[in-house]
Amino acid sequence: MKIAVVIPKYGGLGGAEGFAFETCRRLALQSDLNIHVFAHRWYGEDAGVTFHRIPFLPFPRSLRPVFFAFTAKRAVAEGRFDLVHSHDRIFGMDVFTMHGIPHSTWIREARGKRLSLFDRSLAWVEKKGVSGSIIPRLLPVSSLVKEELLRVYPFLEPLIKVLHPGVSLERFSNQDKDLCRSEIRSAHGISETDLVVLFVGMNFEIKRLDLVLEGVAEVIRRKKDKGRLKVLVVGKGDSDNYRRSATRLGIEKRVLFAGPRSDVERYYLASDIFAMPSSFDTFGLAVLEAMAAGIPAIITERVGAKDIIMQGKSGIVLSRHPDKDEMAGSIESLLDREIRISMGKEARATASDHSWDRVALEIRNVYLKAHEQTRIRPSGK
Repeated sequence: MKIAVVIPKYGGLGGAEGFAFETCRRLALQSDLNIHVFAHRWYGEDAGVTFHRIPFLPFPRSLRPVFFAFTAKRAVAEGRFDLVHSHDRIFGMDVFTMHGIPHSTWIREARGKRLSLFDRSLAWVEKKGVSGSIIPRLLPVSSLVKEELLRVYPFLEPLIKVLHPGVSLERFSNQDKDLCRSEIRSAHGISETDLVVLFVGMNFEIKRLDLVLEGVAEVIRRKKDKGRLKVLVVGKGDSDNYRRSATRLGIEKRVLFAGPRSDVERYYLASDIFAMPSSFDTFGLAVLEAMAAGIPAIITERVGAKDIIMQGKSGIVLSRHPDKDEMAGSIESLLDREIRISMGKEARATASDHSWDRVALEIRNVYLKAHEQTRIRPSGK
């Protein structure tokens, strides 16, 4: 089977970019699949994957979604592919991995903003892509995405299959946990007896770093942590603003900013608890990475990774809009070392069932099924 995989950027940072990279490189190893990637830009070239460059429209921004959708469709049409699998909104795709919720919902409800010309353009392409002459098989990355998708496009339900992202387990199993713990903690002035709450993210506001700080401050105020709690922040954001917040909360000496890290897996292994109480996250790959490192995660009901967490067994899922007391309570419940170790083992076991090899196999099965059946035309829109 000759497969066209479409994504603006292939490889590098980002959920969709990483998803396409990890699955395509594995699918290309299958003798019955011929993988072609269509993108503006790619990082590195994998053996067995053929790359095709799609032109980029720098201006005007409002026309970029339409331009990408049309140029991708035209480029793919020239190759006579058996199936088109897209990780972005385009026309004429057979399989669509949906990494986000419907765009209009994201802007209005998650971001609380009005739609710009760019947003309207993207929403139009999205609607045409999922309700045109060919209705694709939809692979949302979580049940949260599926629910929001069906609110806008209820007729798609028969064609939806939730497929969670994977994790590279070897990134963690190939590391010496004790050495990582010693070196990372030493580099940031953290003692072996300190209890480290790790936050990883590139958007401090949406992933609610403020709530993590407030929860930790409340635990310290209650004198429950015996002076051991520290917060280690990995990622890029307005660090100065959150340093001021830490100072206001009286925990400035307990909060450490490491910035973006290419060796982030070492930070997971050096920590005790992972916290990412996002106001909205379609999945949250960092959650799965924390679980692969064997540490319990604290998230909210608005994080798609809740699908894979057993409440109180492999992590903690807070309410949709938790306050500092709920956050503090979840941290307090993990101050007990035996509870953390038990939950960490369950988390690691769960992560083991979500390898990228397994995700690639699931996608291959979708390809085979889609190729065998006649393309479905829309009804009941």
